[in-house]
Amino acid sequence: MRYNANVMDEVGVVREKIDVVALIGETVQLKKAGKNFKGLCPFHNEKSPSFMVSPDRQIWHCFGCQKGGTVFDFVMEQEHIEFGEALRLLAKRAGVTLQTRGVNSGLSEKKERLYQLNSLAMEYYHYILTQHKAGKKALEYVQARGIKDKVISTFRLGFAPHQRDALTSYLIKKKHFTPEELIEAGIATQSGRSVVDFFWNRLIFPLYDHRENVVGFSGRILDNGALGPKYINTRETIIYHKGETFYGIHVTKDSIQKAKQAILVEGEFDVISCFQAGIPNVLAVKGTALTPMQVTLLARYAEKITICFDGDHAGQDAIKRSIPLIDKKNLQTTVVLIPGSKDPDEALKTNELMFKQALKHDVSVYDYLFDQAVSSADVKTAEGKREIADSFLPTLASIENMIIREHYLKKLSGIIDTSYENLVKEIDRLSRPIQAKEGMVTESEKRTREEILEEYLVSLILQSDEPRKAVDVSVQMLAGSIGKERAYQKIIYQLIEFVQDLQATFDHTTFSTSLPDELRSMYNKSLLFPLPKLSKETFLTEVRKTAQQLRELYLRSKIKRLGEQIKQKEKEGDSEAVHTLQISFNEAAKLLQDNTAM
Repeated sequence: MRYNANVMDEVGVVREKIDVVALIGETVQLKKAGKNFKGLCPFHNEKSPSFMVSPDRQIWHCFGCQKGGTVFDFVMEQEHIEFGEALRLLAKRAGVTLQTRGVNSGLSEKKERLYQLNSLAMEYYHYILTQHKAGKKALEYVQARGIKDKVISTFRLGFAPHQRDALTSYLIKKKHFTPEELIEAGIATQSGRSVVDFFWNRLIFPLYDHRENVVGFSGRILDNGALGPKYINTRETIIYHKGETFYGIHVTKDSIQKAKQAILVEGEFDVISCFQAGIPNVLAVKGTALTPMQVTLLARYAEKITICFDGDHAGQDAIKRSIPLIDKKNLQTTVVLIPGSKDPDEALKTNELMFKQALKHDVSVYDYLFDQAVSSADVKTAEGKREIADSFLPTLASIENMIIREHYLKKLSGIIDTSYENLVKEIDRLSRPIQAKEGMVTESEKRTREEILEEYLVSLILQSDEPRKAVDVSVQMLAGSIGKERAYQKIIYQLIEFVQDLQATFDHTTFSTSLPDELRSMYNKSLLFPLPKLSKETFLTEVRKTAQQLRELYLRSKIKRLGEQIKQKEKEGDSEAVHTLQISFNEAAKLLQDNTAM
């Protein structure tokens, strides 16, 4: 998509004010690697870092999944948003006020409209709860649960009144939204020919994303004996996806990042009660278990996940389903045991000190599940041993860390009096069907040795302290032998031409602007390519050695090609062509011999 000059000027201003290393470093642990930085890619699972960031060029690239670009590309990929939204987010971060309009695509504009709509709905619900007589009963209910006015305001709790078109009428008549927009946002529904409120006679909990946009709502009945579900949520929309949302994240994310720990609970009141009790690093999962998107989001803020779910079967199953996802992100996982209480909200009301002590004595999730499995069956009977193994082994099968897996296999072996080897065989059997092909994304076509060396040589030249000398050394080796078919070959020719006309120091910005658009991504990759540690003295030696290896490969390919052509002309009886080709063959063979002797 092309934008007008005013938009591009603003893009340039924002990009200049955002440091790509600082931005990415907030969610990816980066380490210095020569002129660049490297870390584990946040966009695919990997154990060896292939994610590179260039402070000089303000770009990033992953050599595993092949994703890369500027700060805008990173935010778009990380947040799953379009360019217009990324620009606004980064402009806000940089303190830049955007003047131009028309940056968004149709989808981005629609999302913005729904964010505005939800924000107005949230303020309407909050006004009804806190200032209108229609919300008096609901306010008394909240206050009776011990929630203070300041916390009510912090979480912007609200109330949807009995009148089925109260919010709908307000938004359509006063704020000039269309019925279709209200339905698309999920705050209204079609009832015959009329559009009516989706939420009515319910306490309202606004749902925010981590960027502090109101994306939806959760509504709770005030009377537990009333008909209908206890909670209803906004249906899935283009801005609300249950599997990507946490309740309370807009309030608690900074505390989570500071503590490097996220306490996961199940309900909205659990979050609010914890927050009010001075436990601010808390979130509620929207759904029965964590999703990959939620775990990826958590990994941006926390190193430790502490699960504080209900002690029922649903809570246990949710913990088991969450472990493989958390484990893949290398996050520490613990569980809080709440004595004699159903959930954190109840525990805090019953004995706040006891709950806080339980938080301090959280246990490893594997110890917790192991104890649950052992306590659920009779370890003295064969059937009981089988039940314990069936309960705990699937959890072990999902653990990627072999040290942790072996620890618990040995522990289980001792408890149920079964050989370690038999448990290993059983876990191998369980692992086979659940193994997935994850991790580094490989290129669909296997590259030749020539292509690999071409990329390496260009990377050496561009990352050299003396690019001009590196080009000169390469030219000495490759003159007359390099082709112009592949991208990196073309970049080498561009470098040669650029250096020949150069009157001053090599400037990357000037060179990059001289490249055709189709070569820019290859150029950026070369600036980020992970090079071995080379001293200034050995750098040009490495350039010369690489160029020499390339020259040898080019000559060998040429000799092979000439040999095939000679055979073909001999079959055709074209002696003159054979003679000409033979001269070229001999020259190439001599050059190869000389190259090998260097």
